[in-house]
Amino acid sequence: MELKVKLKEVLNERGMSQVELAEKTGLTRTVISELATNRRTSINREHITKVLQALEIKDMNEMFEIK
Repeated sequence: MELKVKLKEVLNERGMSQVELAEKTGLTRTVISELATNRRTSINREHITKVLQALEIKDMNEMFEIK
């Protein structure tokens, strides 16, 4: 079983760039890029909380998919 972060898709839907999200969350562009491309081997809860708040996501299914 694999957890996929759908950040790239969400950013595209909202017309927001990874750089804009990094600025809005205070996270590095590297962290945002790794989340968007599913290259992170672990997900920091604080990082995800900042991303969800910045994107105003309330339904976790919008951001995550279990494969």
